[in-house]
Amino acid sequence: MDTEKLDKTPMYQYVMNDIKRKIESGELKPHDPLPSQIELAKAYNTSEITSRRALSDLVQEGYVYRIRGKGSFIQENPVVQATGAKPIRTIYFAHLSHTVESFDHPFFSDMFDGIRAICEENGIAFYLWDIGQDYELPDDPYAGIVLHTASANDSFDPDRLRAWQREGRRIVTVHFYYPHLGIPYVIVDNLTGGYLATQHLLSHGHRRIGIVVTGDSILEVNQEFSLRLQGYRLALSQHQIPFDPELIACVSGHDEREAMGEEGFARLMKLADPPTAIFATSDYKALGAIRAARRAGFRVPEQISIMGYDDVKVSEFTHPRLSTVNQNTRKLGERAAEMLLFEMKDGPGLLKDEIVPTLIPRNSTGPAPA
Repeated sequence: MDTEKLDKTPMYQYVMNDIKRKIESGELKPHDPLPSQIELAKAYNTSEITSRRALSDLVQEGYVYRIRGKGSFIQENPVVQATGAKPIRTIYFAHLSHTVESFDHPFFSDMFDGIRAICEENGIAFYLWDIGQDYELPDDPYAGIVLHTASANDSFDPDRLRAWQREGRRIVTVHFYYPHLGIPYVIVDNLTGGYLATQHLLSHGHRRIGIVVTGDSILEVNQEFSLRLQGYRLALSQHQIPFDPELIACVSGHDEREAMGEEGFARLMKLADPPTAIFATSDYKALGAIRAARRAGFRVPEQISIMGYDDVKVSEFTHPRLSTVNQNTRKLGERAAEMLLFEMKDGPGLLKDEIVPTLIPRNSTGPAPA
C-alpha cells in the first residue's frame, strides 16, 4: 500500500486506519470490494491472522459488510457503532455443567466444528466455558457468547438471561430460544425434522407408525422432542391418517439411552393393533428398538421399519444401517458465530435463524409388510 507505517501502532490497527482513511477520502466508495485477507496480508506485508482481525473489526465497527462466498465490501454509510462495544476477540460456547462425554454427540461436535471454522477465518479464539451453578460468564469485554441453556434437569434460570442483557453481554442462544427476551438465536427446525422422518415412513406405505419420545408424559416433553412430535402429527394429517395417542410411547430419561428405545418398542408392540414402523426420536433409542425387535424375532425392515434421529457416527455401521435425520449442526455453529461477529447491531427485529435438517435414508426402513 502507499502509506508507510512509521509509528508503533499495532499492525491490525494500522491496516484498519488506512482503510478508514481511504473510505473517508472517497478513494474507497460504497459497495467497493476489498482485497481478500490473503491479498490484504500481502499488500501490507503482514500475516493473514492480522488481515483477518482487521477485516473482522472493520465489520463490527460498521465500515465493512461481508457476503459469504463473495468477499468484503464497503458499507453504504459507514458509521462507527454508537454503543461503543469492543470488537469480539473470543467466542465462548457457554453451557450449564455438561459432561465432557456428552460433547462427543454429533450435535455438539459438529456445531463446534462450525463455530471454529468461522473463528479461524476471522482470527478469533474459541473455547468452551462451563457457567456452573453460579451462572458465571467470562469476565472478558471482548467476548461473544454462544449459549446452550439445556441442562440435565432442565433447570436453567431465564432471569439470568435478563441480567446478562442488562450487562450488555453479546449472546446468541442455540437449540433453545427465548423470543420474548429478544435474544438472537439459531435453532434446528425440529418440526421439519420430525416431519421428514415420518414422511419417509409414509412413503414406504406405512400407515400405523409408532413414535418413541423422551418425557414422563405427552404433556412433559421438552422443546425439541415436542417439535419432533408436532412434525410427526403434521405428516400424518397431510396423508389424512387419524392421530392415535396409543401410538405415542413416552419414556422417562434425561440422557438418551438404548434402554429407552427397548422400553418404547415393547410398549408399542403390545398394542392390539401394533405399528408396522417406529420413529424413535433419537438414534440411541432407535438402536435400542432394533435390538429389542431382534430379540422378539422381528426382521428389520422386512417385518418392522425403525427410524432414528441425530445421525450419530455409529448409525451408518449398524446392521441394518440406520435410517435417520442429520440435524446439520455444523451450519448451526457457523450461523451462531456469524451472528455474533457480523450481524448483531442495534435496530428493530429479532435476529434469528432456523437450520433445516436432512433425511438420511438407509437400510432399517423399507416397504410396509403386506
